[in-house]
Amino acid sequence: MKNVLITGCSSGIGLRAVEMLSERGYNVIASVRKEEDKQRLEQQGFQVVLLDLADEDSIKRAFAEVIKRFDGRLDGLFNNAAYGQPGAVEDLSRQALCEQFETNVFGTQQLTNLAIAHMRKQGHGRIIYNSSVLGIIALAYRGAYNASKYAIEGLADTLRLELDGSGIFISLIEPGPITSQFRANAFAKYQQHISRDSSAHRAVYAATEARLQKPGPAAPFTLPADAVVNKCLHALESSKPKIRYYVTFPTYLFATLKRFLPHRALDWVLRKVSDN
Repeated sequence: MKNVLITGCSSGIGLRAVEMLSERGYNVIASVRKEEDKQRLEQQGFQVVLLDLADEDSIKRAFAEVIKRFDGRLDGLFNNAAYGQPGAVEDLSRQALCEQFETNVFGTQQLTNLAIAHMRKQGHGRIIYNSSVLGIIALAYRGAYNASKYAIEGLADTLRLELDGSGIFISLIEPGPITSQFRANAFAKYQQHISRDSSAHRAVYAATEARLQKPGPAAPFTLPADAVVNKCLHALESSKPKIRYYVTFPTYLFATLKRFLPHRALDWVLRKVSDN
């Protein structure tokens, strides 16, 4: 039985990861931010800790609790928790950018560094970052999220070099559109930080609001969360885990276009896609 910590488990990919890994015989601890989510998952029979990636002390407390519950052995960490802050870059306040990076980058890496220190002592471990196709290419009006995922990609690529020979393997999963609560959470952040009426982009924001509130899949080629979790399982179980796992057709497409198209041609494509 492998001991795995998964972050961001209140819904979507994280919740499905807890379910699928538990069914497969893993000893899983799920992390959530809210007490009501903790109680709900515990009623379903899962082990849960409260962990807020924007709070340094919360991360320390949660990790200590995880190691205690796992009797000192942590085999895997799935860094899944994240959110997207919509809005044109010029409309993003310093606070909005800081909040985006506190959760998606700084908190995630603090937790990862705690896991690395523990895994070094035991001589093995798997660390999986749930990145995004937006860690490969950038779309307009998603600048804060784009930047946070680019940062995660850079940290993961560096760690892979620095941990060579340690027995700790680093993998990135790069999904495109996945069925989840991502848009609902993004719309809440949009309402919190973006002032549409005073923006030069106010005409575009009407379409942004419609997309974020659209019921059901908002983009073609949307896959269920299982598609991501299956890649996570391969990264945990394979003797040679992949460095990158693409999920959904858009990720394969944009990774290929970025490799072969001239920069201006790629920008033209991305502008068209950003408008949808």
